[in-house]
Amino acid sequence: MAVTNTFAAGPEQFFQQIDNIIKSHSLRSSESLCKLLQYLAKQSLDHPDAPLKEYQIATEVYGRHADFDPTSDSTIRVQAGRLRLKLAEYYATEGAADPILVKIPKGSYHLIFEARPVEPHAQPQTVPQTRPLHEAPNAVVETIPARWRVAAILLLVSLIVSLTVLAGLLWDRRQPKRAIAAPIEPRAAGPLAAFWRPFTSGTDEPWVIYSNAAFVGRPETGMRYYNSRQDSKSTVYDHYTGVGEVLAIHALDDAFAALGRKILVKRGSLFTLDDVKSNNLIFVGSPSENLSLLDIPNMQEFVFQRVASGPRRGDLSVVNKHPKPGEAASYLASPSDIPLTEDYSVVGLVPGISGRYVMILAGTTTFGTQGAVEFVCRQESVEKLLHEIPGSGTGPIRPFEALVRVKIARGVPVGSELVSVRVR
Repeated sequence: MAVTNTFAAGPEQFFQQIDNIIKSHSLRSSESLCKLLQYLAKQSLDHPDAPLKEYQIATEVYGRHADFDPTSDSTIRVQAGRLRLKLAEYYATEGAADPILVKIPKGSYHLIFEARPVEPHAQPQTVPQTRPLHEAPNAVVETIPARWRVAAILLLVSLIVSLTVLAGLLWDRRQPKRAIAAPIEPRAAGPLAAFWRPFTSGTDEPWVIYSNAAFVGRPETGMRYYNSRQDSKSTVYDHYTGVGEVLAIHALDDAFAALGRKILVKRGSLFTLDDVKSNNLIFVGSPSENLSLLDIPNMQEFVFQRVASGPRRGDLSVVNKHPKPGEAASYLASPSDIPLTEDYSVVGLVPGISGRYVMILAGTTTFGTQGAVEFVCRQESVEKLLHEIPGSGTGPIRPFEALVRVKIARGVPVGSELVSVRVR
């Protein structure tokens, strides 16, 4: 802990400043960041000389297990970065006049408390009265009669009004005639609006959380998925996503624009449980890459699992937990040693937390994910899905899970069909 710009304040004032920040609009909606700030403040003030490590924060603040590895898990660094942004936001708004600044320096988790510099009040300057450089004695001032001054003023006002009216008439003649009211751009209605109503009926835009898997290696030498057992000391890259996810977000953006709404986008590695509590969420990508799906209410009927044995061992499949007559127990994309022509995707609406909603759109491949999103962005396919969900035409749509088959040609989804639907 460091205190700069010496000032008459002690731990009590510092803790009071932390309390003010936690109660502010900038931070009070984020429970995890409030806990982090309180912990950092206590450690910085009570143990200023003790080192403060990521492992300690992860286990004591967020309850991570003893095998937590900060070299492969960037959670604490991400949370600290978010907290720095929130502190900057607070001091730019509600805390603009606070006498104590709280900062988290780069490369450290010990807080710094600084006295805000007080700008000295500017002293009013006395302007000395000046006299003319030369003043002629006994000067004679010639005055104009009052009646002529009044006449001149009236003439000037009349001239200004005439010029203003003339300019307005000329400008009006040059402008094209406009309609009385501009037509309102129509918004999409029908099945698409009914399907997405849980995400458009409120005032807040939904968050789209897209998958970005962790990789090791370099593009020029070869990359592969991160394996915690053998890659604990390797540099992890989590800023890649699939082509299908990119095009899927574009499709969602177009669909919501047609509904008169916007979407907010965040990559999966930055997702926190606070997001679930305060937002409607749309997850794009399977749990094998969108690991944040593992921490929230998820699918129960159509579940992603790796094949445990046989020639397709290790491939990702969609397991049908309760097959109906004529349905398979599991579904797989085309084998990896031949061109991809078929994939299977899940579309699911599950209850979130505090009355929120969670939509899951995922395939076993990036192209299957794209196909799932495009399926729910088209009027005709959404209409078929709603037909399988009882009561969706007269009331709120019920939570459901659906399995979709996606046809693929040259890396492009070219068609999709509904395979099965389960209503909760």
